[in-house]
Amino acid sequence: MEETITQKPTNPYLIPLAIVVAGGLIAGALYFGTSGNAVAPVAVNNNAEQPAQPTPQPTGSTDAVKPVTSEDHIKGNPNAPIKIVEYSDFECPFCKRFHDTMNEVMDKYGESGEVAWVFRQFPLEQLHPVKAQRAAVASECAAELGGNDAFWSFTDGYFVDPSTGNNRTNQDVLIPELAAAAGLDSNQFNECLESSKYDDHIAADIANAVETGGRGTPWSVMIGPDGATYPINGAQPLAAVEQLISIAKDGQ
Repeated sequence: MEETITQKPTNPYLIPLAIVVAGGLIAGALYFGTSGNAVAPVAVNNNAEQPAQPTPQPTGSTDAVKPVTSEDHIKGNPNAPIKIVEYSDFECPFCKRFHDTMNEVMDKYGESGEVAWVFRQFPLEQLHPVKAQRAAVASECAAELGGNDAFWSFTDGYFVDPSTGNNRTNQDVLIPELAAAAGLDSNQFNECLESSKYDDHIAADIANAVETGGRGTPWSVMIGPDGATYPINGAQPLAAVEQLISIAKDGQ
Protein backbone atom coordinates (compact mmCIF):
# COMPACT_ATOMS: atom_id res chain seq x y z
CA MET A 1 0.00 0.00 0.00
CA GLU A 2 1.32 3.44 -0.87
CA GLU A 3 1.95 5.82 2.01
CA THR A 4 0.87 9.45 1.90
CA ILE A 5 3.46 11.76 3.42
CA THR A 6 2.48 15.22 4.63
CA GLN A 7 5.24 17.71 4.00
CA LYS A 8 5.84 21.25 5.23
CA PRO A 9 5.78 24.06 2.63
CA THR A 10 9.03 24.25 0.74
CA ASN A 11 10.97 27.12 -0.75
CA PRO A 12 9.55 27.54 -4.30
CA TYR A 13 13.01 28.31 -5.65
CA LEU A 14 14.24 24.85 -4.69
CA ILE A 15 11.89 23.11 -7.15
CA PRO A 16 13.45 24.49 -10.37
CA LEU A 17 16.89 23.73 -8.92
CA ALA A 18 15.87 20.13 -8.22
CA ILE A 19 14.66 19.74 -11.78
CA VAL A 20 17.97 21.02 -13.15
CA VAL A 21 19.95 18.68 -10.90
CA ALA A 22 17.77 15.70 -11.84
CA GLY A 23 18.23 16.48 -15.52
CA GLY A 24 21.97 16.55 -15.07
CA LEU A 25 21.94 13.16 -13.33
CA ILE A 26 19.91 11.59 -16.15
CA ALA A 27 22.25 12.98 -18.79
CA GLY A 28 25.25 11.72 -16.85
CA ALA A 29 23.74 8.26 -16.56
CA LEU A 30 23.35 8.05 -20.33
CA TYR A 31 27.00 8.97 -20.91
CA PHE A 32 28.59 6.98 -18.10
CA GLY A 33 26.26 4.02 -17.64
CA THR A 34 29.03 1.39 -17.42
CA SER A 35 32.66 1.39 -16.43
CA GLY A 36 35.17 0.78 -19.17
CA ASN A 37 32.75 1.91 -21.91
CA ALA A 38 31.79 5.40 -22.93
CA VAL A 39 28.10 5.40 -23.61
CA ALA A 40 27.00 7.01 -26.86
CA PRO A 41 24.50 9.84 -26.41
CA VAL A 42 20.93 8.63 -26.60
CA ALA A 43 17.90 10.79 -27.28
CA VAL A 44 15.61 10.77 -24.26
CA ASN A 45 11.86 11.21 -24.49
CA ASN A 46 10.60 13.00 -21.39
CA ASN A 47 7.46 10.88 -21.62
CA ALA A 48 9.42 7.64 -22.04
CA GLU A 49 9.19 4.64 -19.76
CA GLN A 50 10.59 4.58 -16.26
CA PRO A 51 14.23 3.55 -15.74
CA ALA A 52 15.25 -0.04 -15.12
CA GLN A 53 14.04 -1.63 -11.91
CA PRO A 54 16.83 -1.14 -9.38
CA THR A 55 18.67 -3.98 -7.76
CA PRO A 56 22.09 -3.45 -6.17
CA GLN A 57 24.75 -5.01 -8.35
CA PRO A 58 28.38 -4.21 -9.08
CA THR A 59 29.13 -2.17 -12.17
CA GLY A 60 30.78 -4.06 -15.04
CA SER A 61 31.74 -3.62 -18.67
CA THR A 62 29.55 -4.27 -21.70
CA ASP A 63 32.61 -5.79 -23.36
CA ALA A 64 32.05 -8.79 -21.05
CA VAL A 65 28.90 -9.79 -22.96
CA LYS A 66 29.00 -13.48 -23.86
CA PRO A 67 29.39 -14.10 -27.60
CA VAL A 68 26.15 -14.82 -29.40
CA THR A 69 25.96 -18.46 -30.50
CA SER A 70 23.44 -20.88 -31.99
CA GLU A 71 22.50 -21.80 -28.40
CA ASP A 72 20.96 -18.35 -27.90
CA HIS A 73 17.32 -17.41 -28.45
CA ILE A 74 17.55 -15.23 -31.56
CA LYS A 75 14.83 -13.37 -33.43
CA GLY A 76 15.98 -12.31 -36.89
CA ASN A 77 19.14 -13.05 -38.83
CA PRO A 78 21.71 -14.80 -36.59
CA ASN A 79 24.43 -13.27 -38.77
CA ALA A 80 23.06 -9.73 -38.57
CA PRO A 81 25.83 -7.12 -38.28
CA ILE A 82 24.11 -5.57 -35.26
CA LYS A 83 22.86 -7.67 -32.36
CA ILE A 84 20.87 -6.45 -29.39
CA VAL A 85 21.32 -8.77 -26.42
CA GLU A 86 18.52 -8.21 -23.92
CA TYR A 87 18.62 -9.53 -20.35
CA SER A 88 15.00 -9.65 -19.25
CA ASP A 89 12.62 -10.53 -16.42
CA PHE A 90 9.24 -11.91 -17.51
CA GLU A 91 7.48 -10.26 -14.55
CA CYS A 92 9.10 -6.83 -15.02
CA PRO A 93 6.55 -4.24 -16.26
CA PHE A 94 9.32 -2.20 -17.90
CA CYS A 95 10.55 -5.31 -19.72
CA LYS A 96 6.99 -5.70 -20.99
CA ARG A 97 7.15 -2.20 -22.49
CA PHE A 98 10.64 -2.67 -23.89
CA HIS A 99 9.51 -5.95 -25.46
CA ASP A 100 7.06 -3.91 -27.54
CA THR A 101 9.89 -1.55 -28.51
CA MET A 102 12.11 -4.43 -29.59
CA ASN A 103 9.34 -5.88 -31.72
CA GLU A 104 9.11 -2.46 -33.40
CA VAL A 105 12.88 -2.55 -33.96
CA MET A 106 12.61 -5.98 -35.56
CA ASP A 107 9.68 -4.91 -37.73
CA LYS A 108 11.87 -2.12 -39.09
CA TYR A 109 15.33 -3.72 -39.18
CA GLY A 110 14.75 -7.45 -38.88
CA GLU A 111 13.46 -8.35 -42.33
CA SER A 112 16.43 -6.68 -43.99
CA GLY A 113 18.78 -8.69 -41.77
CA GLU A 114 20.36 -5.58 -40.25
CA VAL A 115 19.51 -6.33 -36.62
CA ALA A 116 19.08 -9.49 -34.57
CA TRP A 117 17.44 -9.67 -31.14
CA VAL A 118 18.98 -12.02 -28.59
CA PHE A 119 16.96 -12.81 -25.46
CA ARG A 120 18.68 -13.86 -22.23
CA GLN A 121 17.30 -14.44 -18.75
CA PHE A 122 17.56 -11.96 -15.87
CA PRO A 123 14.81 -12.86 -13.35
CA LEU A 124 15.03 -10.64 -10.27
CA GLU A 125 14.17 -12.94 -7.40
CA GLN A 126 14.16 -10.14 -4.83
CA LEU A 127 11.48 -8.24 -6.79
CA HIS A 128 9.51 -11.09 -8.37
CA PRO A 129 10.04 -14.18 -6.22
CA VAL A 130 9.25 -17.57 -7.78
CA LYS A 131 7.23 -16.29 -10.72
CA ALA A 132 10.02 -14.62 -12.72
CA GLN A 133 12.21 -17.70 -12.39
CA ARG A 134 9.32 -20.03 -13.24
CA ALA A 135 8.49 -18.08 -16.40
CA ALA A 136 12.16 -18.13 -17.41
CA VAL A 137 12.25 -21.92 -16.96
CA ALA A 138 9.01 -22.29 -18.93
CA SER A 139 10.48 -20.34 -21.84
CA GLU A 140 13.57 -22.55 -21.84
CA CYS A 141 11.37 -25.65 -21.82
CA ALA A 142 9.43 -24.24 -24.76
CA ALA A 143 12.70 -23.84 -26.64
CA GLU A 144 13.79 -27.37 -25.77
CA LEU A 145 10.57 -28.99 -26.93
CA GLY A 146 9.59 -26.73 -29.80
CA GLY A 147 12.71 -24.92 -30.93
CA ASN A 148 13.28 -21.21 -31.54
CA ASP A 149 9.77 -20.57 -32.89
CA ALA A 150 8.17 -22.06 -29.78
CA PHE A 151 10.43 -19.97 -27.56
CA TRP A 152 9.37 -16.73 -29.22
CA SER A 153 5.72 -17.80 -29.35
CA PHE A 154 5.81 -18.34 -25.59
CA THR A 155 7.83 -15.19 -24.87
CA ASP A 156 5.80 -12.85 -27.07
CA GLY A 157 2.58 -14.35 -25.71
CA TYR A 158 3.67 -13.85 -22.11
CA PHE A 159 4.64 -10.21 -22.54
CA VAL A 160 1.63 -9.26 -24.66
CA ASP A 161 -0.87 -10.71 -22.17
CA PRO A 162 -2.44 -7.80 -20.25
CA SER A 163 -2.57 -9.78 -17.00
CA THR A 164 1.20 -10.30 -16.68
CA GLY A 165 3.67 -8.31 -14.63
CA ASN A 166 4.64 -7.26 -11.10
CA ASN A 167 4.41 -10.84 -9.84
CA ARG A 168 0.62 -10.88 -10.24
CA THR A 169 0.48 -13.26 -13.21
CA ASN A 170 -1.78 -16.30 -12.85
CA GLN A 171 0.87 -18.68 -14.17
CA ASP A 172 -1.18 -21.78 -13.42
CA VAL A 173 -3.51 -20.67 -16.22
CA LEU A 174 -1.27 -18.67 -18.56
CA ILE A 175 1.78 -20.93 -18.83
CA PRO A 176 -0.19 -24.06 -19.91
CA GLU A 177 -2.17 -21.91 -22.38
CA LEU A 178 1.02 -20.56 -23.97
CA ALA A 179 2.59 -24.03 -24.08
CA ALA A 180 -0.49 -25.38 -25.85
CA ALA A 181 -0.52 -22.44 -28.28
CA ALA A 182 3.11 -23.27 -29.14
CA GLY A 183 2.09 -26.86 -29.90
CA LEU A 184 4.03 -28.44 -27.04
CA ASP A 185 3.27 -31.82 -25.49
CA SER A 186 1.74 -31.00 -22.11
CA ASN A 187 3.26 -33.96 -20.25
CA GLN A 188 6.76 -33.33 -21.52
CA PHE A 189 6.42 -29.61 -20.87
CA ASN A 190 5.21 -30.07 -17.30
CA GLU A 191 8.00 -32.54 -16.56
CA CYS A 192 10.55 -30.04 -17.83
CA LEU A 193 8.91 -27.15 -15.95
CA GLU A 194 8.97 -28.97 -12.63
CA SER A 195 12.62 -29.97 -13.01
CA SER A 196 15.63 -27.87 -12.11
CA LYS A 197 17.45 -28.60 -15.37
CA TYR A 198 17.65 -24.96 -16.45
CA ASP A 199 18.63 -23.42 -13.12
CA ASP A 200 22.34 -23.33 -13.98
CA HIS A 201 21.69 -21.90 -17.44
CA ILE A 202 19.54 -19.10 -16.03
CA ALA A 203 22.07 -18.42 -13.28
CA ALA A 204 24.78 -18.07 -15.95
CA ASP A 205 22.66 -15.53 -17.85
CA ILE A 206 22.14 -13.55 -14.64
CA ALA A 207 25.86 -13.62 -13.89
CA ASN A 208 26.68 -12.34 -17.37
CA ALA A 209 24.09 -9.58 -17.07
CA VAL A 210 25.77 -8.40 -13.88
CA GLU A 211 29.22 -8.77 -15.42
CA THR A 212 28.20 -6.49 -18.29
CA GLY A 213 26.92 -3.82 -15.90
CA GLY A 214 23.27 -4.81 -15.48
CA ARG A 215 21.79 -3.50 -12.25
CA GLY A 216 18.10 -3.87 -13.15
CA THR A 217 15.78 -4.87 -15.93
CA PRO A 218 15.48 -4.50 -18.80
CA TRP A 219 19.20 -4.33 -19.46
CA SER A 220 20.57 -4.70 -22.99
CA VAL A 221 23.88 -4.62 -24.79
CA MET A 222 24.09 -3.70 -28.47
CA ILE A 223 26.99 -5.31 -30.35
CA GLY A 224 28.03 -3.38 -33.45
CA PRO A 225 29.51 -4.67 -36.71
CA ASP A 226 33.03 -3.94 -35.46
CA GLY A 227 32.44 -5.64 -32.11
CA ALA A 228 31.98 -2.39 -30.20
CA THR A 229 29.37 -2.61 -27.43
CA TYR A 230 26.78 -0.08 -26.31
CA PRO A 231 24.57 -0.26 -23.19
CA ILE A 232 20.82 0.22 -23.34
CA ASN A 233 19.62 0.80 -19.80
CA GLY A 234 15.93 0.53 -19.07
CA ALA A 235 12.87 0.63 -21.30
CA GLN A 236 14.25 3.07 -23.85
CA PRO A 237 11.90 4.18 -26.65
CA LEU A 238 12.32 3.25 -30.30
CA ALA A 239 13.99 6.57 -31.16
CA ALA A 240 16.75 5.98 -28.62
CA VAL A 241 17.45 2.45 -29.88
CA GLU A 242 17.47 3.68 -33.47
CA GLN A 243 20.02 6.36 -32.58
CA LEU A 244 22.33 3.69 -31.16
CA ILE A 245 21.83 1.55 -34.28
CA SER A 246 22.91 4.53 -36.36
CA ILE A 247 25.96 5.09 -34.15
CA ALA A 248 26.89 1.40 -34.35
CA LYS A 249 26.64 1.50 -38.15
CA ASP A 250 28.89 4.56 -38.33
CA GLY A 251 31.45 2.76 -36.19
CA GLN A 252 31.98 0.04 -38.84
